[in-house]
Amino acid sequence: QVRLVESGGGLVQAGGSLRLSCAASGRTFSSYATFSSYAMGWFRQAPGKEREFVAAISWNGERSYYADSVKGRFTISRDNARSTVYLQMNSLKSEDTAIYYCAASRLGSATIASAEYPYWGQGTQVTVSS
Repeated sequence: QVRLVESGGGLVQAGGSLRLSCAASGRTFSSYATFSSYAMGWFRQAPGKEREFVAAISWNGERSYYADSVKGRFTISRDNARSTVYLQMNSLKSEDTAIYYCAASRLGSATIASAEYPYWGQGTQVTVSS
């Protein structure tokens, strides 16, 4: 019914860049109007650590929020016509190594709370070598 598929992860050297994509599909996101009403977020989980918030974007892309650890380096964006959300990651550090998950929230406004996101992707691995 709901499918979120992340892509774009990989191995990169410190200081490098990656762009993650998350494509939404399924009956819930079967129309432009539906996807465009959802806020979208990116979270990550490093080995041995709890999942943490990375970035979120409102339904229309006008508001976004970032974790302090990525502010100024990461940019979240969305293309509602393609039902896709992106995470541009620049100046990557070894501490950015984690599995990155995208998530969808029925709330239109961006939220940093993982509990507000009922839909999650399977994740994509990002590894930054120092």
